[in-house]
Amino acid sequence: MNILERLDLSAKFADHEMQLIESVRRLAEGRIAPRAAAYDESGAFPWENVRDINNLGLNSMFVPEEYGGSGLSYSAYLACLKEISKACASTGIVWATNFHGSSPIVDFASEEQKKRWLPKVADGAMVALGLTEPSAGSDATGMRTTFRPDGDEIVVNGGKVFITNGDVCDFLVLFGKWQPIGSGKDAISIVVVEKGTPGFSVIRTENKMGTRASSTAALAFDNCRIPRANLMGEPGQGLAMLFHFLNKSRPSVAAHALGIARAAFDDAVAYTNERVQSGRRILENQGVQFMIADMATDLAMCERWLWHVAQSIEAGQTEIGQESSMLKLRASDLAMRITTDAVQLHGGYGYTKDYRVERLMRDAKITQIWEGANQVHRQLIGRSFLIKNRAKA
Repeated sequence: MNILERLDLSAKFADHEMQLIESVRRLAEGRIAPRAAAYDESGAFPWENVRDINNLGLNSMFVPEEYGGSGLSYSAYLACLKEISKACASTGIVWATNFHGSSPIVDFASEEQKKRWLPKVADGAMVALGLTEPSAGSDATGMRTTFRPDGDEIVVNGGKVFITNGDVCDFLVLFGKWQPIGSGKDAISIVVVEKGTPGFSVIRTENKMGTRASSTAALAFDNCRIPRANLMGEPGQGLAMLFHFLNKSRPSVAAHALGIARAAFDDAVAYTNERVQSGRRILENQGVQFMIADMATDLAMCERWLWHVAQSIEAGQTEIGQESSMLKLRASDLAMRITTDAVQLHGGYGYTKDYRVERLMRDAKITQIWEGANQVHRQLIGRSFLIKNRAKA
């Protein structure tokens, strides 16, 4: 048993969580992974995988028991996400986005709203999160989508881009600015737009480099009217909600990245053990051993940090913005490096679609971009060490 396998076994889960994680692993290896190449090639949405995930009731992990959920731990969710992403990064990002969209409802919706939406999520409803705009990417405060109250309704105008699940969602958790407050960040608010609402339309879906089977949509809102009852919290509370939510979504991106990285590492180890050059296996070369050693060491360190951050969230800690940024940054950079090295170790074969490391390398790239580009995370981490109010020299 190697160090990474021992690390997997060291993570502490309740017995029923371990049983679920093992069920997800079997599903991922037996059904999701064999479909991944075809979905990548066609770009078709992975509905078969979604149905298999729903048959296991995995959406219920996002939802508290009182609303029809299973009440499992955040760590168990991350473990399942790693297994799904290892098998198919597209399916991993689809399912992770379901969590990202559901999380604000769990944390901030009213009791009436939770009773209205969460049982449907637990039953497998698709959820999306509408944040990014053409002029507001990593700096979400620059968004221009507006919410104008009109009696018992809210009129939504604007547009969003790069919205995962945007064209297939049953609920869209949408960020915009409350017009009566103004256009500053203090006006940011959150509403839920339900599928089929007049004025809510899909403009296009993107043709992407990687995670090609996950849908990424551009959305438009043209005098889209929703009930005032679909506003979460009070007008202007959206930014605080966003910062709270990001502490849980960024470790989720890290788990997605680590699933991809682990798949590439496993493939690199298997190939270099089997491939013979100049009369010996590739892994018998010291330079290759050094590459594998660096991959394994960084994977072990990063996965240990994943469980540390997850346990901090489960303990109710809220001041973990830097920890979450460090995790997302390191895991996604690592996924890109390991997949690139895995392609290199496969030689010319790694550049063909005959081996999945080519796909894994393309899939890994988005992890450095979504939920905040890594340059922004470096800025956030570095800024946290600025000493305030220090007199200028």
